[in-house]
Amino acid sequence: RIDIAANIGTALEAPGAFANGAEGVGLFRTEMLYMDRDSAPDEQEQFEAYQQVLLAAGDKPIIFRTMDIGGDKSIPYLNIPQEENPFLGYRAVRIYPEFAGLFRTQLRAILRAASFGNAQLMIPMVHSLDQILWVKGEIQKAIVELKRDGLRHAETITLGIMVEVPSVCYIIDHFCDEVDFFSIGSNDMTQYLYAVDRNNPRVSPLYNPITPSFLRMLQQIVTAAHQRGKWVGICGELGGESRYLPLLLGLGLDELSMSSPRIPAVKSQLRQLDSEACRELARQACECRSAQEIEALLTAFAPEEDVRPLLALENIFVDQSFSNKEQAIQFLCGNLGVNGRTEHPFELEEDVWQREEIVTTGVGFGVAIPHTKSQWIRHSSISIARLVKPVDWQSEMGEVELVIMLTLGANEGMNHVKVFSQLARKLVNKNFRQSLFAAQDAQSILTLLETELTF
Repeated sequence: RIDIAANIGTALEAPGAFANGAEGVGLFRTEMLYMDRDSAPDEQEQFEAYQQVLLAAGDKPIIFRTMDIGGDKSIPYLNIPQEENPFLGYRAVRIYPEFAGLFRTQLRAILRAASFGNAQLMIPMVHSLDQILWVKGEIQKAIVELKRDGLRHAETITLGIMVEVPSVCYIIDHFCDEVDFFSIGSNDMTQYLYAVDRNNPRVSPLYNPITPSFLRMLQQIVTAAHQRGKWVGICGELGGESRYLPLLLGLGLDELSMSSPRIPAVKSQLRQLDSEACRELARQACECRSAQEIEALLTAFAPEEDVRPLLALENIFVDQSFSNKEQAIQFLCGNLGVNGRTEHPFELEEDVWQREEIVTTGVGFGVAIPHTKSQWIRHSSISIARLVKPVDWQSEMGEVELVIMLTLGANEGMNHVKVFSQLARKLVNKNFRQSLFAAQDAQSILTLLETELTF
């Protein structure tokens, strides 16, 4: 079994993540509380933020990554000088001893919140055992202080580390004596393993985690940790990439954590994968000599692309309530993610908005047809939402109570224009419009469109 969790930066994101199917939070970026302000958050503010997400989660695990600040995440009120190489510099656990009071405040807040749910603690940028031993000492000091102050708190907390510095990979056995879990930060680990600045366009093409060296490193981490009864997750961008999901499953990872909109599509794909076949794929991939060989393996492994119709009941909604056009477009794009028609609903939504910003898509008669040709749509789709109340579409054509969204693949050629034109011509027909607005349910709308349209 592999768990699917969400990466979030604020407590407000948690309900949406759980609604998308997250089985927990694999990465709560606590540093967001410290940024864009004049002073650090105090203990009570942090406690309330952490408590809020734990209460929303019920018994689901929440992994709080302690503040990953410094380096490229500049915090002016800490007065840390700028560095030439911030990714290799003074950041995360490296700054904690200098700012021990700040770190202790965060530990106290997390320990207090942990008494309200399943909280876990994760330390970023660890590279040596000495660092985690120091952190464990600070945790014990915080517990002693909370007892002294008579504040409700957890007596113990599950502790893990981010595996993002290559040196850790060679002493996983030592870390297993001191921590409970490992989470691989694939973004930083990739650039540190290859000595590649992913933000430098001259070398960024070398930034590729799907190589024999990276996969063998993952295999080594998972094997060493599992031999000692510890679980291993991954929380970088790699975890949400559908093409590489069979590899990650085959390598034996216990958890994938990703941005929450990607979760429905990933869970849908997981249900279609055979774990034994994925293990064999991972074994073969680790024997490859190049990234190109691995990509060829993945292409051969990929199941035949299922073909889905342009019109489907799963994309038609009646009696929907939206406050504005933004909500309508977001809902329809998100639904395409839930149904596995896109793995990238955010990017797809951006493409819809790019078209919307050029010219508003209200066509009159209470109808809008937002549309796009996008590389982010896996299955070209028509999505429909009939509204309870009309919304302002910011169009000279008036308010809208029927939204028909077209999302066609980038390789569809002129089919995008043909579909749009046919719909627009039909909507001029009063009887057709009346039938759409009068249809009793989604199935009736689907039947009408399948009868009247010929694409």
